[in-house]
Amino acid sequence: MCILYLGTFGSFIGYAAGFPLLIRSQFPGVNALAYAWLGPLIGAVVRPFGGWLSDKLGGARVTLWNFVVMACAVGGVLYFLPKGGTGGSFTGFFLMFLVLFLTTGIGNGSTFRMIPVIFLNQALARAKSSDPQARANAIREGNTEGAATLGFTAAMAAYGGFFIPKSYGTSITLTGGPEAALYIFISFYLLCIAITWWFYARKGAETPC
Repeated sequence: MCILYLGTFGSFIGYAAGFPLLIRSQFPGVNALAYAWLGPLIGAVVRPFGGWLSDKLGGARVTLWNFVVMACAVGGVLYFLPKGGTGGSFTGFFLMFLVLFLTTGIGNGSTFRMIPVIFLNQALARAKSSDPQARANAIREGNTEGAATLGFTAAMAAYGGFFIPKSYGTSITLTGGPEAALYIFISFYLLCIAITWWFYARKGAETPC
């Protein structure tokens, strides 16, 4: 879940921090400050919708498909980047980033919802009793573990705010463009898809949620 939360909340703060840099470096004729605020706003506003959707469809299912869309959106960003310093489409680039911010918000809500459900289910499974007191103790234990894990995963995900802008800068310095960093992000989202499917979403998963 630390990895998955890094992929959602970490992506949100990382993209928010690095979006103006990327606009300036790839589309120098565009006023980055006129556009950079919109993505983080969308991501923040849509976060509760991710939690609501997870309550309706299941956190693992929402998270899985959310990462699929995130990987595709990064591919769209790559497609609309200037090639060799020329061409590109700022409109397409900007719209793909809006999709990315939208999915970071939804994924933030869905992964945030998954964690307490996972630990509550595990605690109830360990109790193996229909005794009301045993169930109450299990619920208390699961809620405590879930709350502690939420704090830890949020701390880990905060590294996204450093890693994503740093990746842009390193990629541009070494290769002349951000493409290498974006390919790494796609690979990471594919890893998140595999983790979500294997541990939480597939039939017979270890911890369905």
